[in-house]
Amino acid sequence: MKHEIVLSEKQIKTITKNIGTALTERLKNEKMPPVFLCVMKGALPFFFDVIKNVKLTMICDFIQLSSYEKTASTGEVIIKKNFEADINGRSVVIIEDIVDTGLSMKFLINYINKNYKPKQVILVSLLDKQCTRKVDVKVDYTGKVLTKSDFLMGYGLDYCEFDRNVPYVYIAQKEDVKYWDSLLK
Repeated sequence: MKHEIVLSEKQIKTITKNIGTALTERLKNEKMPPVFLCVMKGALPFFFDVIKNVKLTMICDFIQLSSYEKTASTGEVIIKKNFEADINGRSVVIIEDIVDTGLSMKFLINYINKNYKPKQVILVSLLDKQCTRKVDVKVDYTGKVLTKSDFLMGYGLDYCEFDRNVPYVYIAQKEDVKYWDSLLK
């Protein structure tokens, strides 16, 4: 099945280089190494490609949130795995795959600010689906702003863990979902 590509491998490489360069410039005078926080599992490929392009000493950590069931947001955000790094007094760079409703990122930013004392929280997202936003959240650096509410797959984005390994982002079709559902039975 032919898919519509939203971001090619080449576009992703350019995006990660540009964001890494911008973060290097923004954080170059920090006294304490910043903490780069990957939102698992979807942001893993993007996270690693961005940090390869950041020319600074940093601390890397991971957090896993859950708010989706198959193709839809449940509206409730839970922490499945928390980060371990000491973020007090440090700049925290959250790396996310896609910000759509904004609920997960608003939850995470509020959680960090309420429970810790970071110097600043910077939000980076490969994709910013502003057309589906339910709450206001500021994405500081984004690869691409989306104007349609398509269900996206690849480059970390998944459906029940399928197709995270595809090196580009594409629009999933109903036939794809039917196929994946058949594999789950």
